[in-house]
Amino acid sequence: MFLNEFGKKKLKNNIRKIVESTLFQNFILAVIIVNAVLLGIMTYPVITSRFNFVFDLISNICVSIFVVEIILKLFCYGRKFFRSGWNNFDFIIVLISLLPTGGVFSSFRVFRILRALRALRLIAHLERLRIIVQAIIDSIPNVAWASGLLLILFYIFSIMGTMLFGADFSDWFGTLGKSMYTLFQVMTLESWSMGIARPVISSFPFAWLYFVSFILISSFIVMNVIVGVVVNAIGEISADIKKEKEAAEFQASGKDLRTEFLKLKNQIAVVESLIEVKKNKNMNL
Repeated sequence: MFLNEFGKKKLKNNIRKIVESTLFQNFILAVIIVNAVLLGIMTYPVITSRFNFVFDLISNICVSIFVVEIILKLFCYGRKFFRSGWNNFDFIIVLISLLPTGGVFSSFRVFRILRALRALRLIAHLERLRIIVQAIIDSIPNVAWASGLLLILFYIFSIMGTMLFGADFSDWFGTLGKSMYTLFQVMTLESWSMGIARPVISSFPFAWLYFVSFILISSFIVMNVIVGVVVNAIGEISADIKKEKEAAEFQASGKDLRTEFLKLKNQIAVVESLIEVKKNKNMNL
């Protein structure tokens, strides 16, 4: 029983070394890229009709590799595998890839569209992408507050726009909802000047104050605040990851020093024993 447990533990450690190795990670990354490119090519019916069998074969091989990767990780980490959000993300994407689309399950053919989600596995395997996504997730509370401020500004300016321009420009400012949608277009700077602002200004000469002040507040202040929040979060997460790496390297160097110390101690013990043996021989002579 002891040997079985020992052998299983050793096997887990060996597989973990393989799974965590740079070569294995790069191989999985290459498979993800190949799979993503393949899914893009398969959107062209002319090419797909000619090489459908080949594409399906390569796609199935890619999915099989993903499944093997998940199985190996589950074997190595056990329940700890699901403690990582990125592992859960990988698991769900691979599970979606296994959804049946033919035969009795032909009604679920729409799920084939979800195969495009496999490309999202690049996020889990590229550190910089993970940092950006994690920063966006961590920024949600602050971004929500900034969005709330933006919504209040939209509401105020929409009321003003409806009251000022609604009678003459009912398509753009006829109701509160129309005004908010128009202001959203203005905020995105999409044809706001020639398409909306100038026609309104031609009827209301001082309307430029309304549009310019809204753009300055919404596009150049509030949106920059939101961008600043996300950028700040990226910086904080990058700093935390750097500290974790430094701590891991320090621990690794500490282990190496302890190993060297133990080797040196053993060598000293061997030398002392040899000296003792030599002394005993001289005394006997």
